[in-house]
Amino acid sequence: MFQTLRDAFRIKEIRKKLLYTLGIILIFRLGCALPAPGVNTAYFTAWFASQAGDAFNFFNAVTGGSFSELSIFALSISPYITSSIIVQLLTIAIPKLEEMQKDGEDGKEKINKLTRILTVVLAIVQSTAMAVGFGAQGMILHYTWYNVLVVVVTWTAGASAIMWLGERITKNGIGNGISMILLINILSSIPNDFAKLYYTFMAGRSVLVAVIAALIILAVILAMVVFTVVLQDGERRIPVQYSQKMQGRRMVGGQSSNIPVKVNTAGVIPVIFASSLMSTPVIIAQFFSVNPESFGGKVLRMLSSSNWINPRVGWGYSIGLVIYLALIIMFAYFYTSITFNPIEIAGNMKKQGGFIPGIRPGKPTSEYMDRILNYIVLIGAIGLIIVAVVPIVISGLFGIASLSFFGTSLIIIVGVILETVKAIESQMLVRNYKGFLND
Repeated sequence: MFQTLRDAFRIKEIRKKLLYTLGIILIFRLGCALPAPGVNTAYFTAWFASQAGDAFNFFNAVTGGSFSELSIFALSISPYITSSIIVQLLTIAIPKLEEMQKDGEDGKEKINKLTRILTVVLAIVQSTAMAVGFGAQGMILHYTWYNVLVVVVTWTAGASAIMWLGERITKNGIGNGISMILLINILSSIPNDFAKLYYTFMAGRSVLVAVIAALIILAVILAMVVFTVVLQDGERRIPVQYSQKMQGRRMVGGQSSNIPVKVNTAGVIPVIFASSLMSTPVIIAQFFSVNPESFGGKVLRMLSSSNWINPRVGWGYSIGLVIYLALIIMFAYFYTSITFNPIEIAGNMKKQGGFIPGIRPGKPTSEYMDRILNYIVLIGAIGLIIVAVVPIVISGLFGIASLSFFGTSLIIIVGVILETVKAIESQMLVRNYKGFLND
């Protein structure tokens, strides 16, 4: 990876794109430090720190801390991510959107336009809910309808600006702009996370104990990173053979190819869906006074990941972890089923004269691919569970706060870095081809 970056900086065209990307990221991070007008950042920072649950931690991580600081980019890219997922699901449910998605660049631009509009709508809804829900409790210094409107407009404009900056990176920079902003947000919290680890396991202890603790921490982090890289990059290649056919006066075809099926077919989506479903009741309960000793309060504590595998609060609350793992597996199969269609792939292969060796074209091919897919999805879901559970176990047993670079965030970090490196390599390859053709 580092060799790829060094080679890329030697090429003027790619170097300009990398510097452009860094410039946009710098502008974005400056915006993350600017507080929204009329908000009481001290109140909300104290309120956020007092929360025992884990409901807002992931959201704060993907916003790079902007949420807890109530900056103009407090919503960050969360409305865009939610909008993209909703539109992707709608393309499966609504035939017209599905046709639009398959309609080349023109259809893709229409889908992007719909995603942008929905992003603004979601930003308005989220910012209004936050301004009204927290404003009366002290988040807004002078709680009037005008000040609420100013905060809503500021956060909505901030979310729209981030969406525009991300698209600038995608068009003129390197890689996917939204993914790049998400990566920078998560990485910005890493220094604070290492400080947490230091004060929890090393501060005040002897040199030998501190060194051993540091080595164990580095070993766990390295093992999780390597495991996540293997999970994200692993794939099962299904061999495909294309039969020869007469075209004009000569035979064409007869080529061998393969269909790569990623082990983690659904990416990080199952974990996000499961986390959102588990944390939604906890988030809603923050706005109401719920007795923690009542039945409803105990259910909410069971849904909070901070109480799982935690001997200090009781093992009974770990039932929520079992529900969480079941949801990850369920959403892995659900999301894969709507994004990977074996029947459609088998039909396209048959039209092009392709077949899987030893498997008849048509229905037998789709059934074979469906069996392979079910097996792969289970392996990918188990991998996601391992990545998601390790930080929960560490947090529960050692009482350390949630770490931004573990669990869901680690999958995002590894995925975006691998995607960006491949984008750089592909641009370098295209440049080499152009140079060869010019010669």
